[in-house]
Amino acid sequence: MFSKNQTTTPSSKNIETIIGPSVKVEGNFKGEGDLVVEGIVVGSLQTKNNLKIGQNALVEANINANNAFISGKVKGNIIVKGKIEITGTAIILGNIKAQIVSIESGALIKGDFNMPVGNITVEEPRPEVKPIKLEEEKNK
Repeated sequence: MFSKNQTTTPSSKNIETIIGPSVKVEGNFKGEGDLVVEGIVVGSLQTKNNLKIGQNALVEANINANNAFISGKVKGNIIVKGKIEITGTAIILGNIKAQIVSIESGALIKGDFNMPVGNITVEEPRPEVKPIKLEEEKNK
């Protein structure tokens, strides 16, 4: 996935699309490869791979991605199959669903979290077991 120290113009050959800081996309965006958003996206955003939303980006869209790294503003629900990393500069207004969630101090989030991790069972607490006193101890 993307690293925190990666520049806004990554050189990785996995990145298929970069929406630059001066670009505004309206509509339904759907892609297969890594996607970097530094500008504005309004509509819906879907990629089968990784998504990076830069610190100055504004996304007003429901998001579906494999993994996500969010530093900017998002207004919409986010569904990630794997891991979502939310930096301290992120502002998210929407629900988040992901297997793994990482949130830095300072991030602002208004919405619900859902982390589907399979069947989770919680055992009921056992009643307190009192020790059995032996006859010898009773006669002392």
